[in-house]
Amino acid sequence: MGILRTLAIIVIIYYAIKFIGRYILPLFVGKIINNVEKKMRDQQQQFNNQQQNTTGKVGETVIAKKPSDYKEGNKDIGDYVDYEEVKDDK
Repeated sequence: MGILRTLAIIVIIYYAIKFIGRYILPLFVGKIINNVEKKMRDQQQQFNNQQQNTTGKVGETVIAKKPSDYKEGNKDIGDYVDYEEVKDDK
């Protein structure tokens, strides 16, 4: 009797998973894909609006230079050592 009950539970679980995977899961995945698509569309629209607001005349070239943050290192770190190549006579 216990084996039949176990087999029945396994069969019921199998068909439940099959039903969920075939009918219910695609609905959730479709909804998630639509939400992501909407977010991407909104981001693209915001970017395009921002680009239209910041662009100048047609054909104008704008070069934005990065400020130079060159920092000189500490010159008192150590002495410079000149190395020379030594050949082995083997």
